[in-house]
Amino acid sequence: MSEKRKLGNSDLSVTSVGLGCMGFSHAYGAPTEKSEAVKMIRKAFDMGYNFFDTAECYIGTNADGSMSFNEKLVGEALRDVRDKVVIATKFGVEHSSMGLLTDSSPETIRQAVEGSLVRLGVDCIDLYYQHRVDPKVEPEIVADVMKELIKEGKIRYWGISETDEAYLRRANAVCPVTAIQNRYSMLAREHEKLFPVLEELNVAFVAFSPLGNGFLSGKYDENSKFEDGVDFRSHMPQYTKDGFEAGRELMELLGKMAEEKNATSGQISLAWMMCKKPYIIPIPGSRKEERLKENIGSKDVILSDKEIAVIDDLLDKMNMPVYGQSAKK
Repeated sequence: MSEKRKLGNSDLSVTSVGLGCMGFSHAYGAPTEKSEAVKMIRKAFDMGYNFFDTAECYIGTNADGSMSFNEKLVGEALRDVRDKVVIATKFGVEHSSMGLLTDSSPETIRQAVEGSLVRLGVDCIDLYYQHRVDPKVEPEIVADVMKELIKEGKIRYWGISETDEAYLRRANAVCPVTAIQNRYSMLAREHEKLFPVLEELNVAFVAFSPLGNGFLSGKYDENSKFEDGVDFRSHMPQYTKDGFEAGRELMELLGKMAEEKNATSGQISLAWMMCKKPYIIPIPGSRKEERLKENIGSKDVILSDKEIAVIDDLLDKMNMPVYGQSAKK
């Protein structure tokens, strides 16, 4: 398949697989040591990645008590290749002991964009997402701020993460939306109903957690342990004994296909969505060099319509509870 994909209605061309950078400082255990994180993000660029995803709220605590700001890591790693990469970041979410707090008020957005510009060390953000819909703020208000930021040259394009059709349409009517970033994988397919809308509006689908938070990589089993409190996978239902049992048939199918194509289960999982639609761009995250190479290598794996149908037929029959999606009734 093509090395690059056009990002919705923009003039940006991005690698068909992007890099989700969150795990270097947030949600997947202790943050990676700064110099190592910067080195690995830069290595990803050297491997061929040109699309990097971060957010203002991706913050972790280092072993010495200092804070690890994901945007700073991304900005430092890519500073000398700035004109060769597309950087996406997000606003409007704060992690707290009460869960996710959303704030997309115009005042907060303007404070957020200035902070992100400084941490990233850039003059303009390529793609700026509303991280989560804020029920207190109408989409037209958010879109109007985005229109102003584009005119001011602070951002080039904007997107919405975890949106539905109604919100997307209302926002897009005020300021065209370039991309949505929703959860999408073989284990989380509820947003496939948005495909016709995305095609109508010429909006890209950037897929986060495309490997089901690592489950579809085939690298884990029911004995795998994750650090409680700092690694989100420690509480994800797919990583329970029942989850592995429910996904066993799927993993066997992926393993068989991988063997036939001299690929890995993870590569089959990523190729599955990229071969479905030309505007889907998965952004798997990894902190390991071999996984980075494996993930971007999935662009060379081609699945036929028949092979995709075989996978979809099995997925339709599965009843597997996963993080971010309820089990089928």
